[in-house]
Amino acid sequence: MTIVAEPNHEDSSSPEPPARVALRFEPSGTAVRVPPGVTVFDAASWNGIAIDSTCGGHGTCKKCRVRIADGSVPISKLDVRAFDHGDLEQGWRLACRAEARGDLIIDVPPLVTRPKAATVGVGRQVILRPAVQKRYVELELPTLQDQRTDLERLFDAVDDLELRVETGVLRRLPRTLRDSDFRVTCVIVDDLLIDVEPGDTSERLHGIAFDLGTTTVVATLLDLVTGTPVAVRSMLNKQQPFGADVISRISATMLDRDALERLRVLACATLQELVDEVCEQGEVDHEDVYEVALAGNATMTQLALGIDPEPIGVAPFIMVAPSYPDMPATELGLRLHPRARATIFPALGAYVGGDIVAGLLATGMTRDKRLRLFIDVGTNCEIALGSAERLVCTAAPAGPAFEAAQIRCGMRAADGAIEVVRIRNDTIELDVIADAEPLGMCGSGLVDAVAELVVAGLLDLSGRFVPNERAAEIAPALSRRLVARPDGERIFVLHWQGEEGDIDNAVYLSQRDVRELQFAKASIATGWSLLVEELGIDISEIQQVLLAGSFGSYLSPASAVRIGLVPRLALPRIVSAGNVAGEGAKMALLSVQERHAATAMFDEVEYVELSDREDFNDRFVEELAFPVAQ
Repeated sequence: MTIVAEPNHEDSSSPEPPARVALRFEPSGTAVRVPPGVTVFDAASWNGIAIDSTCGGHGTCKKCRVRIADGSVPISKLDVRAFDHGDLEQGWRLACRAEARGDLIIDVPPLVTRPKAATVGVGRQVILRPAVQKRYVELELPTLQDQRTDLERLFDAVDDLELRVETGVLRRLPRTLRDSDFRVTCVIVDDLLIDVEPGDTSERLHGIAFDLGTTTVVATLLDLVTGTPVAVRSMLNKQQPFGADVISRISATMLDRDALERLRVLACATLQELVDEVCEQGEVDHEDVYEVALAGNATMTQLALGIDPEPIGVAPFIMVAPSYPDMPATELGLRLHPRARATIFPALGAYVGGDIVAGLLATGMTRDKRLRLFIDVGTNCEIALGSAERLVCTAAPAGPAFEAAQIRCGMRAADGAIEVVRIRNDTIELDVIADAEPLGMCGSGLVDAVAELVVAGLLDLSGRFVPNERAAEIAPALSRRLVARPDGERIFVLHWQGEEGDIDNAVYLSQRDVRELQFAKASIATGWSLLVEELGIDISEIQQVLLAGSFGSYLSPASAVRIGLVPRLALPRIVSAGNVAGEGAKMALLSVQERHAATAMFDEVEYVELSDREDFNDRFVEELAFPVAQ
């Protein structure tokens, strides 16, 4: 039936749309007003309200789930795929597709801001010689016979250094000297005098090392007098609403000129919140922190500094600079000592950034005579191979599978995430973070699930689920878990949350999930295999494989070998290196010698670009299949 509205002859003008619509986000109670048509996701992001997402609001991850508690939002095509009928009736929508056309009250599920993450890693002992030092001096009082200036008097007492001084120090110097009876402590960074403190404060000397990750940021507070960690904290990068990977965040800056500043503010807010937490945990005053070291990939570093990252995201992939001069910590938005300094790790390439330089520093790759393979597994996978004689590195675009993005039942490494999967005697065993009810699976659980199903014979070497008849023959009990979704896609159920057969309330591995993992592992395997060829060695010559980063810390070496993610070597040779980026950042704070060693990597490490190799695609296709068991 077609309804035609009769014209209103008294007033032919159409009603004006509202200039703004009112949104209230619960449980925070935050109320905002936005133009009609803005998505709930954008409205939340603009106002600092975190809604889970790994695709940056592009409608691919289906994780930005919210409930419209009051008001009306039409059901989109993606909503139908993401929710069952009951959820849709209760008002559940994808925030990135929910356009606010009228006033709304929106329930936002709590975001996991503390995913399970590696906070320590493989490191080396260093000679304690930080760039920051304190010198307590007792100066002679001025007299008519000794009219040296205050600064001369101070410099003469520290005569083994050729010091420079900042203007802010001079403003406070006369009063500080006289109030303390000329007994003061000089705070020096390299050759720069950044403060003169009354009395003897030489035991209060701290620095903070940051691992600025795309997903997780880790901060470690260090006592620079003893060289010992005082406190460590980690949290989800507040840039998360703009996407799970660097390409999503670069794209955001290309699509919206205001996004760069918002991303900078979010990065700085993440760092400052961690500063507050480690200082509180370590019972250290913010003003007793005099230096920070930051290790991050090239994109995260430029975003934190407010530098346009667009040239990194498009060929020929150009960074603004390979290294940065030491700068005031205020450039990173940090509230510490007013003249605290920041040192930022250099990058070897647009996709082999300062976090990898820090990792190579921590593991001593450029100093070790052993032939070792370093793999930082993530959305962008960085790979280094070699020894002190020669070291080559590259980057491979693995995609978001290891972060469990684009995985139907994927989630971050938080309470309720399946992190270990074992199949023994036709039964399945799951290890779940916090021993909670399984809600989804994180990256390590994904790799385990695929590896175990390959071993059990339920996945063939091409990555396809075997036919039901074959599954029933080789694993009768498990074959009941091999079912089809309503759209026909075959899945393997890891856990029935409700009754058996209730797919909508199950945690499962889908055929598409297997493909996502195959693409990721093929990219990485192609990367290290090409480096093996570059060095002209045999895989058997590799004496150690280091799996770096948070994901590498929880990845099963056996599963990694089984799916072909790493070379087929004896398992004791495959080591979880942990948060080596953070370890490298700590070393840079503790030793100027190690800081110089990081800079020297420009001459010691060769970067191999894979994107322009004619054989990359052919090799990638070859690596898609799972290796034949031996």
